[in-house]
Amino acid sequence: MVTNFPQPHHHQTTHFSLPKKQFLTYALYALLPLALLHYLLFNPLAEPKPAALVREAAATVVPSQPGHASANAHEELPPPPPPDQGDEVVLGEMQAGEVSATASPPPCDYSEGEWVPDARAPLYNGTSCGTIKDGQNCMAHGRPDTGYLHWRWRPRGCDLPAFSPEAFLRWLRNRHLAFVGDSLARNQGESLLCLLASRSRPDLVYRDGEENKFRRWVFRDHNATVSIFWSPLLVKVAEKAERAGVRHNNVFLDAFDERWMSQLGALDAVVLSVGHWFLIPGIYHDGGEVVGCHDCADLNRTETAFFGVFKEIVHRTLAEVARRHGNDRKVVAFTTFSPAHFEGDWDKAGACPKKEPYKDGEKELGYTEMEMRKTVVEAVAAAASSAGALRFAALDVTKLANLRPDGHPGPYMRNDPFAGGMDARVQNDCVHWCMPGPIDTFNQILLQTISG
Repeated sequence: MVTNFPQPHHHQTTHFSLPKKQFLTYALYALLPLALLHYLLFNPLAEPKPAALVREAAATVVPSQPGHASANAHEELPPPPPPDQGDEVVLGEMQAGEVSATASPPPCDYSEGEWVPDARAPLYNGTSCGTIKDGQNCMAHGRPDTGYLHWRWRPRGCDLPAFSPEAFLRWLRNRHLAFVGDSLARNQGESLLCLLASRSRPDLVYRDGEENKFRRWVFRDHNATVSIFWSPLLVKVAEKAERAGVRHNNVFLDAFDERWMSQLGALDAVVLSVGHWFLIPGIYHDGGEVVGCHDCADLNRTETAFFGVFKEIVHRTLAEVARRHGNDRKVVAFTTFSPAHFEGDWDKAGACPKKEPYKDGEKELGYTEMEMRKTVVEAVAAAASSAGALRFAALDVTKLANLRPDGHPGPYMRNDPFAGGMDARVQNDCVHWCMPGPIDTFNQILLQTISG
C-alpha cells in the first residue's frame, strides 16, 4: 500500500514583510490545514473493516519436468481447518475489479536440489516410535554410523520448510488420509505416523492381513485418521507364491483393486506409491485374455515391456478415480519412483555401503528410474487438466531419493547382522529406507502439497 503524505517544499530565501493585520490573517489560514491534519491522524473518521482471511487456494505442483504442464494447476484444496486452530492465513479474498497487493509465489520445484548437512536431531528415533517396521529400524538393529540422519534436502530455487507435526495434524483434523501401494507406500505411511507421533499418540484401531498390510490409526486428540492399504500394482492381482512354485504375478489390467478403490469415498486424501512390483515377473490379463507377460521365457510367450504396463495402469487408475470422485474435494497425490542402490551381491556385506549422499550431478538417474518418474508426472498432469474439485499432485521424489544411497537399511534390516562375523552371508535391503531417514523428506513435501 502506498500512502500519500504531504511532501516538503523547497523554499527560496526571499525576504518580504506584511502589515501586522495581514500577517495575522495569513497565519490563521496557514494553521487551519495543520489542525485538520492533526485531527485526522489522531482521530480517524472510521476504522477500516478487516479483510476476510482465508487460506490461499492456489494449487501447487510438486515438481514436474520443465515443459510439462503443472500437475495440479488451478485445482482447489479441501476446506482447511478454521483459522483459530493456528493455521497460517493470507489475504486471498477480493472483490471484483480489485487488484491483489501481493502476487502468489510460483510453485516450488522440490525435485531439483542438493542434500546439505543438518545438525538437528530427527523428530523420532528407533525407540520413541512404535510404528517402525522391524526391517527399517536401523538404529535399533545396531547400525553403527549415524551420519545418514543429519542431512536435509535443499531445493534449488525455493525453500522446503522443516516438517511441522503441528501443522500436519491441524490439516488432518477431522480428515482421513490413506497410503495405497507397495511396501514403499507403507514405508512412507509409517514415516508420517512416526513424525506425527512425536506430538500426538496414535491408536491402532484396525489391522488385517499378513505383515500388517491393512492398518488404520486414529489420533484421537485431533479426530484424525491415517490408513495403509496394500495394493502393489493398484489393480487386481493374484500375487506370486514362490514357495508354491508360482513365480509370476497374474495382473488383471481391466479390474481395479476394490480393497482400496471402494474405500476412496470415505477418504479425504490418498497417497499412491507403486513401481518396484512391476519389475517382478508378471502375466498380464485384459478382457479375459492373456495379453502379455514380463520375464516369462519359461512360459514360451513374447516378452512385454513392463514400462507400457506401468503406464497403462497409472493412467487407468487416475481416470477411474476421477470418474468415481471427480466432483469430490479430495487430494490424490502420487509419489514418484524411489530408486534402489544395490552395488554388490544382495546377500553379502557392502550391497549398499555408502555413508553419505551423492553430490548434485554425481549420480544420474538410470533409464528405468527416468521412465517410471516421467510416467507418473505426465499422468498426474493429464488427470489434473480435466479434474473438477478433485485435486491431483505428483510428489516428485525420484531425484532426491536417487542421491541417498546411504539411507537404506542394508544388512541392518535384521538385528545384529554380523554376530557371526563380517564374512557372514546376510540379506541386504537397498530398496526401503531407514526410519528415521530420507523418507521423512517425502512427507515434508507431502505437507507442502496438501497445505500449499
